Amino acid sequence: MKNPFVMGCGEFHVNYKQDLAIWKISRVRVRVMVMVALLAIFPLIASDYIVGLATLCGIAAIGALGLNILTGFTGQISIGVGAFLGVGGYTSAILTAKLGLSFWIAMPTAGIITAIVGGLFGLPSLRLKGLYLAIATLAAQVIILFVISRWDTLTGGTAGMVLSRPEIGSFVFNSETSYFYLMFVILIGTTIFTLNLFRSRVGRAFIAVRDRDIAAEVMGINLFKYKVLAFIVSSFFVGVAGALLGHYTMVVSPELYSITVSIEYLAIILVGGLGSVFGSIYGAVFITLLPVFLRTGVELVSGVFPDLSNVLNGMKEVVFGLVIILFLIYEPEGLAKIWKNIKDYFKLWPFSY
Repeated sequence: MKNPFVMGCGEFHVNYKQDLAIWKISRVRVRVMVMVALLAIFPLIASDYIVGLATLCGIAAIGALGLNILTGFTGQISIGVGAFLGVGGYTSAILTAKLGLSFWIAMPTAGIITAIVGGLFGLPSLRLKGLYLAIATLAAQVIILFVISRWDTLTGGTAGMVLSRPEIGSFVFNSETSYFYLMFVILIGTTIFTLNLFRSRVGRAFIAVRDRDIAAEVMGINLFKYKVLAFIVSSFFVGVAGALLGHYTMVVSPELYSITVSIEYLAIILVGGLGSVFGSIYGAVFITLLPVFLRTGVELVSGVFPDLSNVLNGMKEVVFGLVIILFLIYEPEGLAKIWKNIKDYFKLWPFSY
């Protein structure tokens, strides 16, 4: 008789299906399903404000997963993710608001268009790397925003465009709860795809390019093909995130996709953990909620010391930058590594990824 208080030692597989599973241990699969179930019922017990913040965290996580595929797993630095978000948002806005297409057609199309644009700007990646590639992607940021701002007849110029919420038949995703579930389903799909991507031949080629590109080429990996493919796959998910964000806020405008947004997304994958799927989600939650906590702290301190309010308001950006610097110095592998260290220390294994 099996003792429920004794954990099995090691992994015992009897077929290829068990060996190829993402979570090979049954208790881990159960705990993951419990986590998903808890997140699914979360909007039913939380306030609309909290659910709205969670929705923003999830949309940021989808975009961060795309950026981590490119930067964390393939080693290609990109500072143009803000502009690619804009491509996704504006593509969906044009297709729905001007052409009258459904959101369910516009969202994947936004991802495809963004993937094509990302692939075009990824062409120099064969000859450029490091700082030079970063400057090339920064050029993409400038060029795309210039086109968006000046092409008034298509994008509305600096005035932007107004979008509507998605709908299925007569049901409209107007409430915070309904849009959370829409985001949640797409986030789960993106996470599962990314986990499986790096168990495939393509994903392993991405990692080989990141670790030693010359050695990877000697082994027969086509550097040009896989570098451009990384830009395409990454940009697709960033474009989907841009479409989701545009329909959530119901407005797209050039100032929403500035270089600041690109830096925030880089901060997400740095704080969460480069080359970590779940680190992208941790980082998205942390960076999205950090300004909220800072603002709350400023309001609490201002109630006691009103004269300090102006000084503290200016310190929020300083704290944001300081957090990134501290992570780079003391834990370069981010929140994913911190969580792993906690599990190792206490010998708790609820999420043995």
